[in-house]
Amino acid sequence: MAVNCFKCRHFFTTWDASNPRGCKAYGFKTKELPSALVNRTSGMECLKFEPKQVEGHKR
Repeated sequence: MAVNCFKCRHFFTTWDASNPRGCKAYGFKTKELPSALVNRTSGMECLKFEPKQVEGHKR
């Protein structure tokens, strides 16, 4: 199953129209979802995924 970057604490949206999505863990910006780029270039699922902590809930 593919990693959902939108649920990852390392995912962020940029102001760069040519690279609107980014990953703080890997330190890059991209057009596609960061997990898709990681999978395409390494052949592996993202190993840095960490679920976002929902406000008011501790995990």
